[in-house]
Amino acid sequence: MKNNICIRLEADAKQIMDCRDTVQKLDGPFDFLSGILSLAGNPVRLKILYLLNQEKRLCVCDLSDILEMNVSAISQHLRKLRDRNLIESSKEAQVIFYSIVADKVPILAPFFETIDKSQLQEITGNG
Repeated sequence: MKNNICIRLEADAKQIMDCRDTVQKLDGPFDFLSGILSLAGNPVRLKILYLLNQEKRLCVCDLSDILEMNVSAISQHLRKLRDRNLIESSKEAQVIFYSIVADKVPILAPFFETIDKSQLQEITGNG
C-alpha cells in the first residue's frame, strides 16, 4: 500500500477546533459505547446478547445447550457481560436467569436488527 500523504493547502481551523471540541465533550459516551462494542465484538457474547434479546431471559444451561458450549465457558462470558452492566440476573428457586439490562436494549437493538435483516436476506435470497 502506498504511503498516504496529506496535501491540504489550507486547513479549516474552525472546523478542526469544532470537531476537536465535539469529540472531547463526548469522551464519556465514546468510552461507554466502545466498551459495549468491545464486549459484543466477541461472537459468543454477541450470540448470548442476541438470544437474551429474543427470549428476554435464559439460564446458563439454556445458553449452554443452544450454543453447544460447556456451562463453564458460557459462565465466563456471562460474567464479563454482567461486570460491564450489560446483563443482569434474577434467581428463581435454584435457577439463575439472565436478561439484558433494560436501558441497554436500545443501544444494542440496531445490531440485532442488522443481524435479523442479514439472516432474512440469506434465507430468501434477496441480498
